Amino acid sequence: MNDNEPQSARVETPPSRGAAPLTHVELTWIEKKIEFRIRFGRRATDKILDRRRRIASFAPGSIFCFVRWASNDFGTVISRMDIVRAVGAGERYQTLPFVRPGGEILLRVDAWPRVERALQAIDAIEAIGVDPADASPDYWRHLHNRLAVGDEPRAYTRAQHDAWLKRRSVAP
Repeated sequence: MNDNEPQSARVETPPSRGAAPLTHVELTWIEKKIEFRIRFGRRATDKILDRRRRIASFAPGSIFCFVRWASNDFGTVISRMDIVRAVGAGERYQTLPFVRPGGEILLRVDAWPRVERALQAIDAIEAIGVDPADASPDYWRHLHNRLAVGDEPRAYTRAQHDAWLKRRSVAP
């Protein structure tokens, strides 16, 4: 090999140091103006920046719901909800505003009618005694697809949840 031959680019991930990398979500609360909040999810850490802002961090593999709402003098400007799986080092991910580095987006809805319907589905999951952070990622994808086309989503059942827990216990 001589110095004139083109070399292929090599991308190497740096070795991880210490604990697994966290997914950070910037939360903001300004009364009646901006509400960026977590609806559910197990926070690994929570850092308060000031009385209106904080950063919630999630461990790889955890699922959380990020709700964004903002208004101006004329009413609601944005109403959006994302259910995201935090990713580990070297995993592929999608970028999302206010989420660093990003995550696997399982559900993404905007406009208040769809957001409200998704929140009702979360309430229904909690009503059967299941923490939404433990619900099957496949259900969140199903809910996303049904809401996107305006169809009625199937309800999440206890049997479906038990099957998900068994599948997760045997998966690598």
